Amino acid sequence: MSENTMIFFLVVIILSLLLVVIYQRFAFRRGIQAKLRQINEKLEEISGTGSGEKIMVFTDNPVLMDLGKQINCLLVESQKMKAQFKREQMSSKKMLANISHDIKTPLTVILGYLEIMRLKNGEDEMLEKVEIKAKQVMNLINQFFTLAKLESGDMDVNLCKINISEVCRENVLEFYEILLQKEFEVVLDIPETPLFVQGDKDALQRILYNLLSNVIRYGSDGKYLGIFLREDKNSVYIDVVDKGKGIKPEYTANVFDRLYTMEDSRNREIQGNGLGLTIAKNLANSLGGDILLNSMPNVKTTFTVKLKK
Repeated sequence: MSENTMIFFLVVIILSLLLVVIYQRFAFRRGIQAKLRQINEKLEEISGTGSGEKIMVFTDNPVLMDLGKQINCLLVESQKMKAQFKREQMSSKKMLANISHDIKTPLTVILGYLEIMRLKNGEDEMLEKVEIKAKQVMNLINQFFTLAKLESGDMDVNLCKINISEVCRENVLEFYEILLQKEFEVVLDIPETPLFVQGDKDALQRILYNLLSNVIRYGSDGKYLGIFLREDKNSVYIDVVDKGKGIKPEYTANVFDRLYTMEDSRNREIQGNGLGLTIAKNLANSLGGDILLNSMPNVKTTFTVKLKK
């Protein structure tokens, strides 16, 4: 074998070895990328579902094994923090419910004495003002108490078959006098054929009362109230519509938050306490439904109650 031939074979062998090394490095990198992609996908799944799963890394790479171990430690700590937060949240809600009840009891007694004093003394302007303010405080405490019970899961909701068409008519009639005084145009689109939902009558009455009160308080500029009842295959929808000032886009995300009042809360004539819509939404959720909002300021604002058939 000539010297040139030997050199040629040596070059071929060296190139072959280099190609093998390059391929192995490429395959190694691709393998790591695949494992990292699997870890990322599993983390997204755990984050999306809130499950208590852990990351499983099938590899003999010590770096990836250590990474999986550290991620699992963080997941365990995160789950502990979530559990602790839920416990503290439930505890604070129950405490609020208990405090509301404890304040409500003596205030009821105070209101009783005020009524006796008013009956004995006849017309007394100062006494009458004190009684009005005391009733306002009682109303606020009652709303706090209702919300606290809802959020702590202590409020009984008895689901049964309810004729929602009749409930809508009854609630509009309750506001008939005030709507007439304020010269509202009232438009009702409630089918003659009864529509039945899964609900609790007291809860539904409270939801509609809060939404109609909201129209009168904040939507009176438009002098319009519309109640539209519609359905699809699985749900019934109640649209409560007004044509007042509406709700600006920057407020819509927070309008159902506790104690949240918009700019109009500075106006004493329409001042609210920021609990009505929160209670309405919580009640709707407890019935397996929801309340949605769509508002075009000074054009049309619609609160939609979604209920299960």
